[in-house]
Amino acid sequence: MKLLIRGGIVVDPDQGINDVMDILVDEGKIISIGKNLDHTGCKVINASGMHVLPGLVDAHCHLRDPGYEYKEDIESGTKSAAAGGFTSIACMPNTNPVTDNESVIRYIQSKAKTRGLVNVYPVGSITKGMKGEELSEMGELKLAGAVAVSDDGKPVVSSSLMKKALQYASMFGLLVISHCEDLDLAEEGVINEGYNSTVMGLKGIPSAAEEIAVARDIILAEYTEARIHIAHVSTELSVELIRHAKNRGVKVTAETCPHYFSLTDDACRDYNTLAKVNPPLRTQKDVEAVIRGLKDGTIDIIATDHAPHHMDEKNVEFNFAANGISGFETAFSLAVTYLVKPGHLSIDEVVNKMSLMPSKILGLNKGTLKTGSPADITIVDLNREFTVDVSRFKSRGKNSPFNGFRLTGTVACTIVGGKIQYDAGNE
Repeated sequence: MKLLIRGGIVVDPDQGINDVMDILVDEGKIISIGKNLDHTGCKVINASGMHVLPGLVDAHCHLRDPGYEYKEDIESGTKSAAAGGFTSIACMPNTNPVTDNESVIRYIQSKAKTRGLVNVYPVGSITKGMKGEELSEMGELKLAGAVAVSDDGKPVVSSSLMKKALQYASMFGLLVISHCEDLDLAEEGVINEGYNSTVMGLKGIPSAAEEIAVARDIILAEYTEARIHIAHVSTELSVELIRHAKNRGVKVTAETCPHYFSLTDDACRDYNTLAKVNPPLRTQKDVEAVIRGLKDGTIDIIATDHAPHHMDEKNVEFNFAANGISGFETAFSLAVTYLVKPGHLSIDEVVNKMSLMPSKILGLNKGTLKTGSPADITIVDLNREFTVDVSRFKSRGKNSPFNGFRLTGTVACTIVGGKIQYDAGNE
């Protein structure tokens, strides 16, 4: 049966559309977009008063499958993604075994096809076993379906190996996603180095630990003329380094995450392990710099870095707690609350950074509502307020510092390939 999304405010940066329109879907594709479309024989979704967006695309998440299914698996993770409005997600390789070969890629693809609710794109590892010693077989990963390579969670410490990784990946048209961290400077710290780390008596991670690594990887990308994508940007100087590199013509793109434009390290006070992430939450001036970077295009996309954990891994001393936030189900609402409502970004710009640009950077045929494109569509209510309740998360990971926050902007419906995979009205 055909599906007609009727009377919603369609926002599609790819086509420059922001207008009340209808969208007609058949056989998994968008077959028409316009005003007052014929609804005969259609299942009709009344989107009046709501915004209809190209399905959100997350370029950076962790599904924990294979190996850590007690935290999350592909089924629960994609349910969570759909509830957050995401129709396509790229999952990082720090699984067990590591996604460094064709077999693991095929496993993820197969399970996502049979148990997943959204499109899942595996990211292979830069190095074998993510050990930082030997490059993975990137050609094999590319042929198997990897959309990028990364050792996310770990930096590639050796500059020589990172240079070779950029050269090798570029031969196959693979994007390198870099976790920028100087481990010598980080010195096993657990929180941003500054006032709060001093008061709490915790070992701090200086902002320079990120910034030095960002500078190195930008320099290597310029030297090799290869593409590089900087993950989870969190500091003022990192933003400035990327801005400068773009002005020089370096093929660099960058992402940040909702917690880096909505929280500071004050959230870690009282030893709140739910706010423990890597890179750590920074200061207000860093938050403001990240927002400026989003506004002027220095930071290309917003990614979730969805990192679910079992609560036993958070209910421990701060030093021993796992890093990460369960992010799928709050990401869009945080963008609306902290970026759109204050006037930093328009809804069109948020959609660009959470749908079109991630799709372009990863080389996916997503992020658009053009006729003939896959019917991956997200319907949202930008005015509806709600209180975050982690007990209602679809994710197995309930680890979120936003529990109890009052946010604006909800996901009403998520459609993937013409199939309704999340409907808030039926929850």
